[in-house]
Amino acid sequence: VQLQASGGGLVQPGGSLRLSCAASGFPLHDYAIGWFRQAPGKEREGVSFISSRETTTDYADSVKGRFTISKGVAKNTVYLQMNSLKHEDTAVYYCAAGRDRFMLRRRWELHGQYDYWGQGTLVTVSS
Repeated sequence: VQLQASGGGLVQPGGSLRLSCAASGFPLHDYAIGWFRQAPGKEREGVSFISSRETTTDYADSVKGRFTISKGVAKNTVYLQMNSLKHEDTAVYYCAAGRDRFMLRRRWELHGQYDYWGQGTLVTVSS
């Protein structure tokens, strides 16, 4: 069972990045995916969520209108398209998978709800 997050890098303010979260060893179609981030000295925070059947997506207020979560055609990869990046988006980004259920959808931002975590990918927004 593995989640592999990738796509981070250095980008200027206003730029874009697309993060990927590739799942292996378990059926991603049964799992909801959350993206989280952790900036230096700060707690891990929920960024975005997508339910197993893609019927529900949600975003932290700080990224609404700028980030978009989606599943790939092959359905074993989840993407986070990040546009109009700001300095405050700088963080290590993690993806996590949890069995899709009511309480997870209701409180997707709680990292204790998830069963599997990727290793993180660093996003640095700097001029």
